[in-house]
Amino acid sequence: MNASRGIFAIGVFAIMALWEVLAPRRPIPFPRKVRWAANLGVGFASAFTAFVLLPGGVASIAAWGASRNLGLLRVGGLGGVPATLLGIAALDLAVMLQHMAFHNVGPLWRLHRIHHVEPALDVTSGIRFHPVEVALSLAWKGVVVLALGISPAAAASFEVLLNACSLFNHGNVAMPARIDRFIRLYLVTPDMHRVHHSVRFEERNSNFGFCLPWWDRLLGTYRAEPAEGQLGMELGILPGRLRETPVEGMVDLLAAPFRKRA
Repeated sequence: MNASRGIFAIGVFAIMALWEVLAPRRPIPFPRKVRWAANLGVGFASAFTAFVLLPGGVASIAAWGASRNLGLLRVGGLGGVPATLLGIAALDLAVMLQHMAFHNVGPLWRLHRIHHVEPALDVTSGIRFHPVEVALSLAWKGVVVLALGISPAAAASFEVLLNACSLFNHGNVAMPARIDRFIRLYLVTPDMHRVHHSVRFEERNSNFGFCLPWWDRLLGTYRAEPAEGQLGMELGILPGRLRETPVEGMVDLLAAPFRKRA
C-alpha cells in the first residue's frame, strides 16, 4: 500500500510541477533550486519519520481497531460504502480541526510556522511540514480512527487523498475563474488555499481545509478572495520589508521551532 501511495504521490507531484511551468499563477522571484532543496528535504524527513513511526500508515491502526471491533461506526452497525465515505469525511474534518489547533496553540504554531514562513508557494510547499508535526498528526488521526471505527480502506483512501490534495492546493497554477468556482464546491483549490498563506493575520486564519471545502463554510472560516487579490497578496508571515531572509535551508527549517526566537 505504501508503495502504491508513493507512486501516486509522485505522479501528482509531476503533473503539478509541469502545470506550474506551463501556466503559473504568480511569479516566484526566489531560485527554485534553493527552495526545492529545502522543501523536498523537509518533506523527505517527514516522510521518513512517518514510515519509521507507523510503517503501515493510519490504515494499520484502523486494521488493529477492526480486529477488536472498536469504534462508534461499528457499534452502530454502519458498513460498506456509506461507512467508507463517512470515515473519509470525518478524517478530513479532524485534520482541519488539527490545522486550526496548530495555528492557535503556541507550541504547535512553532512547529507549523515553518510551513507558513515561506514567501512563495508551489507544489513543494505541500510537503513542507515539520517531522514532529507529522508525528503528532499521525497520533491524532489514529485516535480518530479508533474512536469512530474507521475502516482500513477508508483510512488508506484518505491518506492518499490528503497527500494529493496538499500537492494540488499548494500548487502555483492558474485555471479559469469559472472552473475554480466549480471545483471549490467540492474540493479546496489552489486559489482558495493560497489565501490561508497570506501575511495578513485575518486571512491566514481562514480556509483551513485541505480536501473538502465545506468545513470552512460551516465553521465560518471561509474567505473567497484575499483583500489585495491573488496577484497582489503577500505570502508568508512577515511582510517583505521586515523579512530578513527570503529562503531558509532545510537545517534551519528543522531547527527553527526549537530556537528561542522561532
